[in-house]
Amino acid sequence: MVVITISGPHGAGKSTIAKALAKHFGFRYLSAGEVFRKMAREYGMNIIEFTEYVSKHPEIDFEIDRRTIEEARKGNIVIDAQLGFVFSKHPDTINILVIASKEDRVKRVMEREGVSYEEALRDVEIRDANEKERFKKLYNVELWNIYDFHVILNTSKLSKEESIKIAIEICKVLIQSMKEGEKNG
Repeated sequence: MVVITISGPHGAGKSTIAKALAKHFGFRYLSAGEVFRKMAREYGMNIIEFTEYVSKHPEIDFEIDRRTIEEARKGNIVIDAQLGFVFSKHPDTINILVIASKEDRVKRVMEREGVSYEEALRDVEIRDANEKERFKKLYNVELWNIYDFHVILNTSKLSKEESIKIAIEICKVLIQSMKEGEKNG
């Protein structure tokens, strides 16, 4: 049973890569971001308002984390989450950090959310700052510390197709290595 976690800043391409990996390997897919956006709608808030609200209500983060941990324990899943690498204690876990330039991230958020450049820029900057501070306070975690990951994938330097293909090949190699380790262990 394998767990693949995809982490990184908003708009870097996490969801695109995570969904493609889940489809390729026939794994389940869990997106903490989708849960977060759904909860924002349920609370009648936009994403920035909800981000600020959650910074004062850690029980929301804890609920998302509880769901993530529960699903990770079952294995054979791709987790698209800022803190997926923290909560997956499964021994056969692959942690991938997906990054992109701020400019590329803003453009992707504009397209995904259907907002102006200024709104997307504000979204990216506020959420990045808020989450770095929030997760440091709640979990003593430095978001996107390169030493927490097996691989860092810069989607600003690659096409969507190249990014997906590279992620799949990396996971194939690491999954094979895990299987060989089980045989030899």
